[in-house]
Amino acid sequence: MSGVDLEEQIREVVSTLLKAKNLLFITGAGVSAESGLPTYRGISGLYNNKDTEEGISIEEALSGPMFVQRPELTWKYLSQMELACRGKSYNRAHEVIALMEKHFNRICVLTQNVDGFHNKAGSTNIVDIHGNLLDLLCTACEYRETVPDYSKCSIPPLCPACGNHLRPDVVLFGEMLSQRKLASLSLEFQKGFDVIFSIGTTSVFPYIAQPVVNAHLAGIPTIEINPTDTNVSDYARIKISERAVTTMNNIWMLLDHLKSNPQ
Repeated sequence: MSGVDLEEQIREVVSTLLKAKNLLFITGAGVSAESGLPTYRGISGLYNNKDTEEGISIEEALSGPMFVQRPELTWKYLSQMELACRGKSYNRAHEVIALMEKHFNRICVLTQNVDGFHNKAGSTNIVDIHGNLLDLLCTACEYRETVPDYSKCSIPPLCPACGNHLRPDVVLFGEMLSQRKLASLSLEFQKGFDVIFSIGTTSVFPYIAQPVVNAHLAGIPTIEINPTDTNVSDYARIKISERAVTTMNNIWMLLDHLKSNPQ
C-alpha cells in the first residue's frame, strides 16, 4: 500500500501483541501458497477456471452427492489434490504461529486449509474447520486412520474392518460443517480473544469473516496479512499488504526479542 511504512506496521503489531494474552489466527490458502500449493479454494485450485476430464466442475466432482453416487470419481480428484501436497511442508508462517505459543496464554488456529501444515508445524490448538486430507474414516463403521500420504492406498480405498469405502475427513462441497468443530470454535470464542489475525484468506465464508467483523465492532484489535484487499480488509485495524512468511517472521523476530529481553 502506497505511503504505508511496513516497519512501522510491524512495530504496531508487536506493540499490540505485548498487551495481549489470547490470540486467534484465521488462516487460508494464501499461507500454504508459500509452500507451493495453489490458492483458489485451497488445493482444489489445481482446476481453477477449467472443468475436470469428465466435463464437470471440480466442485461437482468433490461434492458430497457425487461421493455417494460415484466414490471412485471423487477419489480420483482427492488423490490428485493429495499428490499436490506430497513432498511439501509447512513454512515459516506456520512455524511462527506455533512458536508464539511460548509467549501467550492461549492461541487458537482456525484454518480452512486441509493440508495439515499447522499440525506438522507444532500448533496444538487447531480448529481445521474443513478437515484434513490425511485423516481417513469409514463411511459405514467406526474405523479411522491417519496416513502419511495416499501412496500406499488403493483408489478408492476400502475399509480394512468392514470393506466399505473410506473417505477423507474433509468437508466436501454441499456438505455441512462438522458440528463437533463448530462447538469447539464456539467454546474458544466464549473464552475470548485479545487480538485476531486474518492471514492469507479472502474470507468469502461467513464463519471466516464474522470473527473479524465482530472483533472490530467490539473494539478488539484485528490484523490482516494479505497482499490483496479482501472481504474483511475494511475491518482490520492494521492491514499489512504483504505475504505471510516474511511478515510473520518479522513480527516474530521483534516480538521474541522484546519478550525475551524485557526492559
